[in-house]
Formats: sequence, C-alpha cells, structure tokens
Amino acid sequence: MIPRDDRGSATVFAAFASLAILLVLAAGVDVGGAVLARHRAEAAADLAALGAAGRSIDGTDTACALARDLAERARAVLDRCELDGWEAVVQVRVHRSWTLLAPGEAVGRARAGPVPAGPADTRADVASDTTQGPSPGRSG
Repeated sequence: MIPRDDRGSATVFAAFASLAILLVLAAGVDVGGAVLARHRAEAAADLAALGAAGRSIDGTDTACALARDLAERARAVLDRCELDGWEAVVQVRVHRSWTLLAPGEAVGRARAGPVPAGPADTRADVASDTTQGPSPGRSG
C-alpha cells in the first residue's frame, strides 16, 4: 500500500479560498458601481427636470437646451425632454465607467413642475407672524 502525503493541500485550499474572496469582492465593487451610477443618473435627471421646468415659460427648445446643458455638466446624456404644460419630463443615462460583470448604463427619469395650489395655511402661529408686528419683549 502506498502512503498518502497531505503536504501542500492547505496551500491549494488557501489559493481557492483567496480566489473565492476576490470574486465576492469584485462582485461587491461591481454592484456598488451600479448603485453609484444609478444615483448619479437620478440626480442628473432631477437637476435637468428642475432646470427645464424653470424655463418652461420660454418654450420647449429653450427648456430642453438648459436640461441638456445641466445633464452634461452632471456627466450624463439627456435622452428625452418633454414639456407637458408647465411640467418637464426628462430621461438621462450615465455610462458606467468601470465594470466587471455587466457593462451598461444607468437610467434616471424625473418630472418637475409647479406645485399645485392647496388650501391656505391656517395655523395660528403663521397667521400671527405675518399679520402682526414684533411680539412683546422683542425690539425691532
């Protein structure tokens, strides 16, 4: 019978364990990059929509030109810009600069416009602050 020698088996196990840890770390970094790209796309879309809504009175061309400029400053590409009345609807995409698993782009969509008029604020403290002078004990 030939005796078995187990010397070196720990090295092989350690090599495979290290490889598994590296793969898990790489996947984590990749997922983190995807989340970061999505957040950047959403922020760029929000900014572009707010800019376009602010210029909606000047027309679609002017509003969307501002939205495109703001998106580019946020390192995004404006895919869609529409005005629906006073509301701006935009879609942008952000390229993922580094990826291991799945190359692609993150997409962000946003809508911005005026706030609909609601009931007047009837709280007593707001009404007293706006209709009366300085409160007693305060100079000015």
